[in-house]
Amino acid sequence: MNAQLIEIDGQQMTAEELIALYKDARNAEGKLKKAAKKALARRRQEQSLKPYQAELIKMQQYMENTGKRMIILFEGRDASGKGGTIRRVTRYMNEKHYRVVALGKPTNEQRSQWFFQRYVTQFPRGGEVVLFDRSWYNRAMVEPIFGFCTAEEHKNFMRGVGGFEKDLVRQGTILVKLYFSVTKDEQARRFERRKNDPLRQWKLSEVDVQAQERWDDFTTKKYEMLKKTHTTHAPWTVIRSNDKYLARLNAMKAILNAVPYDRGDSDLDFVPDPAIVISGAREVEIMEAERLRSGRFTA
Repeated sequence: MNAQLIEIDGQQMTAEELIALYKDARNAEGKLKKAAKKALARRRQEQSLKPYQAELIKMQQYMENTGKRMIILFEGRDASGKGGTIRRVTRYMNEKHYRVVALGKPTNEQRSQWFFQRYVTQFPRGGEVVLFDRSWYNRAMVEPIFGFCTAEEHKNFMRGVGGFEKDLVRQGTILVKLYFSVTKDEQARRFERRKNDPLRQWKLSEVDVQAQERWDDFTTKKYEMLKKTHTTHAPWTVIRSNDKYLARLNAMKAILNAVPYDRGDSDLDFVPDPAIVISGAREVEIMEAERLRSGRFTA
């Protein structure tokens, strides 16, 4: 017996086909509502950053008026949220008085120079803020892990970077060192998204592909770097960055708190979230405790 056909908008279909079509429409509607809800939440988060972005403009004006120099280092594993935070920090700042520096591989000429020389040429003039998207600390983590420097070059860097930064600060440069800390699972999720999203595929490099495989090597170098280069004159601030929004918000607070400018909004909360922002010294203690408990680093 043939199923009874129902005509909908000039198209004939069975009851089963109509039910299936209805279910598909409901599923599509549910996905659309979920996407809209997510977009609204993201918009609210971006809006909540604006008072702090306004403070960053005030901070920048203070730097211009006083002629002070500022360097902000953004370090951390691949896909830890450095680039997104830099974009939020600089979104409304005066482009004439800040620069974002992301240096590529050194040339043969640069390899023959003093290691810090190519970074020093990018340092700020009076009244300027320079944000390094990765910095000289490549030599503390990425370079030794992937064999881009010798053991002796790595050793010399670790021995000399403290004095270099101490002299930098002594001569009046405000130095903020941020390390973005992401978990292995979250990094893997972000890599997968980059792999499958044509708008993000350009972010995925050969080093990224190996980052998960070399996770423990990076963790060991992270520990050594924090332990040896967290100093009173140039301390590390660790940002837990699994939640991108909270990482961006608290990174802004850390930057603002490093500069003695007159705040525009006294009612704004400038206190970093202790669950997100940790001193480099405290991170070392946490990592050492993890090693005692499990016999290895886990962060």
